[in-house]
Amino acid sequence: MKITKFLLISLFIFLFNSQTSFTDEAKMIKGLEIFNETAACAGCHILKAAGSEGNIGPNLDTVEGLNYASVMDIVTHGLGVMPAFGEDEILTKDQIEIVSFYVANSAGK
Repeated sequence: MKITKFLLISLFIFLFNSQTSFTDEAKMIKGLEIFNETAACAGCHILKAAGSEGNIGPNLDTVEGLNYASVMDIVTHGLGVMPAFGEDEILTKDQIEIVSFYVANSAGK
């Protein structure tokens, strides 16, 4: 009986971790699409992982302290000449979350 309980718990942990990895991988794929196409971030920013060579905004591979929260804030509210993709309803909240996840996990790699 204890072995069965252990196996069930192990299986649950394995499936949870597998689902999390798949979700992260899917978010990265969709984030790249949003970055390069939907939001056209690539037109302004350098991001090696996206193959972008924009020269208007900062090079995202060299920005210090870039993390998910900071990217979410800037994409949502804008900064300088960068539009407020959330406030101006250019992107949906889900799209902003996905592209922010992508940038935060791609920058500097």
